[in-house]
Amino acid sequence: MAPRANWKGFLRLSLVTCPVALYPATSDTEKVSFNQINRKTGHRIKYLKVDAETGDEVTSEDIVKGYKVDTDSYIEITRDELDDIALDSTHTIDIDEFVPKTDIDNRYLIRPYYLVPDGKVGHDAYAVIRETIRSLDKVAIGRVVLTNREHIIALEPVGKGLMGTLLRYPYEVRRENEYFDDIQDIKLTKDMLDLARHIVEKKSGAFDPELFEDHYEAALIELINKKRSGLPVEKAAPKTSGNVINLMDALKKSLATEKEAAPPAKAKGKKPRKRAEGQREMLLPIAGKGKEAAKKPEKADRPARAGARTKKAG
Repeated sequence: MAPRANWKGFLRLSLVTCPVALYPATSDTEKVSFNQINRKTGHRIKYLKVDAETGDEVTSEDIVKGYKVDTDSYIEITRDELDDIALDSTHTIDIDEFVPKTDIDNRYLIRPYYLVPDGKVGHDAYAVIRETIRSLDKVAIGRVVLTNREHIIALEPVGKGLMGTLLRYPYEVRRENEYFDDIQDIKLTKDMLDLARHIVEKKSGAFDPELFEDHYEAALIELINKKRSGLPVEKAAPKTSGNVINLMDALKKSLATEKEAAPPAKAKGKKPRKRAEGQREMLLPIAGKGKEAAKKPEKADRPARAGARTKKAG
C-alpha cells in the first residue's frame, strides 16, 4: 500500500507555482512494537480519558484544550478560537530565501520528507524549481503548516525529486554552554593523540547505511521466535565493567585489538550481502504451540514468509 501524504498544497517560488504532496521520508513501522496486556487474562489494556478529580470518564465532545497558568487554574481555548488564528499559508509552501546547506546547524534538523508533484499537472514548474535549487548548490528555505503549526522547511534536490527537512526554531535549541562549561581542560600528550589517531584510521571507511544492523531489534526478533517455538530462553551473561584504569594502556590495547580484528581485503566486484526489506519478515509464523513447536527447532532458522499473520493479544 502506498504511503498517505501528510500534506497537500502548492509549492511557490515567486510567481511559479505547482501542486505538491508531502510524504514522510522515514518510517518506524518495521520495528517490533509491543502492546500492554493483563498478565492474568492476556487481554489488551484499554486507556480511558477520565476527570482527574472525579474519576468519571469524559467524552470527546466535552474535552477542550487548556493552558495551565498555575496549579489548579487553566485558560480554556476552544477549537473555534484556534481556527480564527489559523495561518493563511496552510496550503502553500512559499520559498523565502536560498542559503548554503553548510550554514544550517545539525541541531536545527528535525525530520525529512519527500516533496513530489501532486497529479499530472505542474511537473514543468516543479522541475524549474528543483533545477534552480540544484544549480545554485544551495537549499531553499520555506514555510509549511502541519497540524496547525507553522514549520520552517529546507528544500534540496534528491534525484528527480525534492527532499524537505523540517527545522527547529531558535527557542527549541538548547545552548551548549550550560552543558559544556564544567568540562575540564585536559592537556593531552602527543603519544596519546597519535595512538588514538591510529585507532581511528583502522576504523575508517565509507558511509554505507546498508551495512548497519539494529542489534537490539535482531535480539527482540530472536527472543520472540524462541518463545513462539517453545524453545528455552538463555539468561544474558553479566556485563563487565568498562572502567578505564590507565588511559595510555587502554589506547595501546585498543590499537592491538583493532589490528587483530582487521577484516581481510574485500574481493573485487563482490557486493555486500543484501539486507531484508523489512525486519518483521524475520518473525516466524505461528507453527504450533508449546511442546509441538519445540519438536521442530529448525524452523527458528527460517525467515517468515512476507505477509504472515501475527497473533494479536486479546
